[in-house]
Amino acid sequence: MAGLTKRTKEFEKIADKKKTYSLEEAVSVLKRAPATKFDQTVELSFKLGCDPKQSDQMVRGTVILPHGAGKNVKVLVLCKGEGANDAKAAGADHVGGAELISKINSGWLDFDVVISSPDMMREVGKLGRILGPRGLMPNPKTGTVTNDLKRAVEEAKAGRIEFKLDKLGNINTAVGKISFEEKSVCENVNSVIKAIKKAKPQGIKGRFIKNISVSTTMGPGVMLDLSRLGTS
Repeated sequence: MAGLTKRTKEFEKIADKKKTYSLEEAVSVLKRAPATKFDQTVELSFKLGCDPKQSDQMVRGTVILPHGAGKNVKVLVLCKGEGANDAKAAGADHVGGAELISKINSGWLDFDVVISSPDMMREVGKLGRILGPRGLMPNPKTGTVTNDLKRAVEEAKAGRIEFKLDKLGNINTAVGKISFEEKSVCENVNSVIKAIKKAKPQGIKGRFIKNISVSTTMGPGVMLDLSRLGTS
């Protein structure tokens, strides 16, 4: 705990908790923070003016990060027939049908993204209790239930991420690694902000995006100036 306290004190020397920063300034602050022994993830957090209890105020979607998320994404494709060849050619790590569903039921979870062809969803739906809580359940709205398996795999490998409003009205998502160039982090962040603005439910009144902060795995959040992002 002492190490964490020391890091926090060092961070406070370069970041003012009461100040909001432009995106470029905020990323610069994160890059100047005390280093760690691992490549920290850069995380983006939104507080939205939505009521998660209202189904018509749900915010959910996907976005392709122009510079990827900085990790090797393991893609699992559940399909039948010729689609398997397309999925394998696109770089899927695991491709199959009933045998993989059985494996998942037995506790196997060595994958980051699950993609399914529509004709498999009757069986895949039975995995809801396993995949659902982990955010891995295929969904047509996020492009993970599709006949175009090749495209879905390529997008997942290229850095497509999903975002979804949580029970507290927040969205938290990774947008890269601290080792990325500052420009690359900023471009990834801007892509996510644009996607979430586009996903705004029609029934929302008042301010949609209340605040945005950017942080690293081991660091506190740096608040962004919404007026400089065009979200206020």
